[in-house]
Amino acid sequence: MSSTSSSAPAPSPDSRPLRHHTPFKLFWCASVASTIALQMQIVAVGWQVYQLTHSAFDLGIVGLVQFIPSLFLVFVVGHVADKHDRRNVARVSALVEALAAALLALGSIGGWLNREIIFAIVFIIGAGRAFSKPTMSAMLPSLMPPALLPRAVAGSASATQFAIIIGPAVGGFLYVAGPAVVYASSCVLFAVCSLLLTLIKRPPQAAAAPGKPTGASLSSVFAGLAFIRSKPAIFGAISLDMFAVLLGGATALLPVYAHDILHTDSAGLGLLRSAPAVGALAVALFLARNPLGGRVGRTMFIAVGVFGLATIVFGLSTSFAISLLALVVLGASDMISVVVRSSFVQLETPDDMRGRVSAVNSVFIGTSNQLGEFESGLTAAWFGAVPAVLIGGIGTICIVLLWMRLFPALYKVDRLTSR
Repeated sequence: MSSTSSSAPAPSPDSRPLRHHTPFKLFWCASVASTIALQMQIVAVGWQVYQLTHSAFDLGIVGLVQFIPSLFLVFVVGHVADKHDRRNVARVSALVEALAAALLALGSIGGWLNREIIFAIVFIIGAGRAFSKPTMSAMLPSLMPPALLPRAVAGSASATQFAIIIGPAVGGFLYVAGPAVVYASSCVLFAVCSLLLTLIKRPPQAAAAPGKPTGASLSSVFAGLAFIRSKPAIFGAISLDMFAVLLGGATALLPVYAHDILHTDSAGLGLLRSAPAVGALAVALFLARNPLGGRVGRTMFIAVGVFGLATIVFGLSTSFAISLLALVVLGASDMISVVVRSSFVQLETPDDMRGRVSAVNSVFIGTSNQLGEFESGLTAAWFGAVPAVLIGGIGTICIVLLWMRLFPALYKVDRLTSR
């Protein structure tokens, strides 16, 4: 045997599997704990509000009050995430969400929760998410070598989708024992998330350039928005997701579909909430091992179009099984778009800008999710649940066709590579 065979070089950090990166594993577990807690809360709050008021409009208000903090805190959040230890920011945010869950549990036990108090506590949850979501997003690239980032984004997305499968189902089944049980469990999981973030070693941060101010200034706070506006392809990717999910998101109306159209209970609602994540998780796990090759821009547009078609099928369905299948396809197509958009935006953004860009991106995502829930609730109150979902699905397909003409550079993006 050759004497050189035993001196083979060790695998480089870029070639190691994700499971060998301890910071990523801690980050993954923290994301799972946080997302399970949030999804359990979403099911419990939605079911509780609908039982109290039987109003689709009130379900939309839940989304609106979660979105408002993200809108008003966007530039502050980005500055904080770039100028302070992101682990600490995310850790404190998780503790705020744990406090909100504890208040919901105490209110359910004491019987003093009403529509207005639930909205107020949901506002606190929204404030916590306004800081935690963009901060966690900006933290991930600093934990991974650039070559591994697309796989890490897919792996992180698999954590989110795994949690979205588990969380709503568990929340729906636990709700049988009372909403307080769901909220107390969420409180514990948010605390676990905070602990796991504490265990991540601080990643090396880029030193501030000599002579550059590190304090808050208007130019620093608004730099994320200016950067996105200067990059048409990035702006197109973020805004495509915003408008598509703003119009196509029907999740706010799931309690209405579960109760009035599909005639199921809180456990059935939990399964409906979990269904998109089943498809998304399968795609995320596949992409974590098999990154997308060429023509990723075109792939993203196709995926968003399929998302719109699946929304239409769900809106027309009166069968629980068909509705579940449509939601699975919806989640799978959305995950392809998420991986392309997240990887592309992060790889095109310098590390010292990622917090501010992620904060602006988070507002776009919040617009599509929370404000989309408000839009769905409002249109359902005007036209009914089924027409509201159909309008959203058709609108999503129209947005895809329009964005292909407005952002040809995005359509032509070939591969996800760092510059």
